[in-house]
Amino acid sequence: MKPITCIDDLQDEHKRRVPRMFYDYVDSGSWSESTYRGNQSAFNRHKFKQRVMVDMDNRSLKTTMLGEEVTMPTALAPVGLTGMQWVNGEIQAAIAAEKFGVPFCLSTMSICSIEDVAEAVSKPFWFQLYMMKDRDFIRRLIERAKAAGCSALVLTADLQIMGQRHKDIRNGLSVPPKITMSSLLNIAMHPAWCLRMLGSKRHSFGNVVGHASGVERLTTLAQWSAEQLDPTLTWDDVKWVKDLWQGPLIIKGIMCEEDAVLATASGADAIVISNHGGRQLDGAPATLDVLPGIAEAIAGKVEIWMDGGIRSGQDMFKALALGADATLIGRAYQYGLGANGETGVTRCLELLANELDLTMAFCGLKDINTVTERVIL
Repeated sequence: MKPITCIDDLQDEHKRRVPRMFYDYVDSGSWSESTYRGNQSAFNRHKFKQRVMVDMDNRSLKTTMLGEEVTMPTALAPVGLTGMQWVNGEIQAAIAAEKFGVPFCLSTMSICSIEDVAEAVSKPFWFQLYMMKDRDFIRRLIERAKAAGCSALVLTADLQIMGQRHKDIRNGLSVPPKITMSSLLNIAMHPAWCLRMLGSKRHSFGNVVGHASGVERLTTLAQWSAEQLDPTLTWDDVKWVKDLWQGPLIIKGIMCEEDAVLATASGADAIVISNHGGRQLDGAPATLDVLPGIAEAIAGKVEIWMDGGIRSGQDMFKALALGADATLIGRAYQYGLGANGETGVTRCLELLANELDLTMAFCGLKDINTVTERVIL
């Protein structure tokens, strides 16, 4: 492996080591992918205000998220099919996050189950919930998360229906992969990935198969979403979830001030400004662009986090300056995982922390909790 100096290097390794359908699942958006690209390009519109002759010694990136101390202001976002990027991928990512000192959030549509991850780590992790029509299944899922010691529930609000993702359709994305001439040839070009996967018993959706009524086999996200994603989800359902959960609740998928106010009124402890990485409504604005207005609308009422387009510590710094209390990273750590498992995720976090620390220093600050809009132009 060549020297890894930035997230782009991890992305290159990920693309080389993982079959196309699973790499494309991570590195894609919906329709024309304009929002996916816009999430990243939005960061380029903001420049730093560099300071000199300032004491830069003894810097700290430590802060808190939901009252828990973190090494830096970020968490690993929930990403479906993580266990297809690297064998037992959710477990690998959770271990890396725990060792580094940042939260890990497990997706409902993970390959490794809640129980699999809980058995592998020593500290609580978060669980992300998609609302399904089968409310009995959702009730049991929440109870399983509580039994596993999950410390926060992340309710995703922007996936009542699934956006059209052309690459996934063209690739015939499934878990495990469908055996076609095209997929067979592509998988054959990744023998190390194949050997790792053959060594695992986890090849399906661990939180769903054998747990949801009548679901003994499930291969595609599209199949499950068509049958179970609930288009009738409203703010009234948040109370039902909160009453069942009885713990910290995060609402993910907020993109406007009105919904931020409603999320706060519904009892959320934190919100995540997110457009699902550009994978739902193509043509939606970049998350960074709507962040300042939302931060002003609900300042001090709940914690404000954001994801979308973050590929460096400098991006994280800009998000903090524009009003975020913390960030979530998805694709960045997926690139690391696909490149080299737990080690790759750790390398991703190291790169981000180093870039965040150096940027903070050049802008004349020593404590990440003191970042304000005054540090950018």
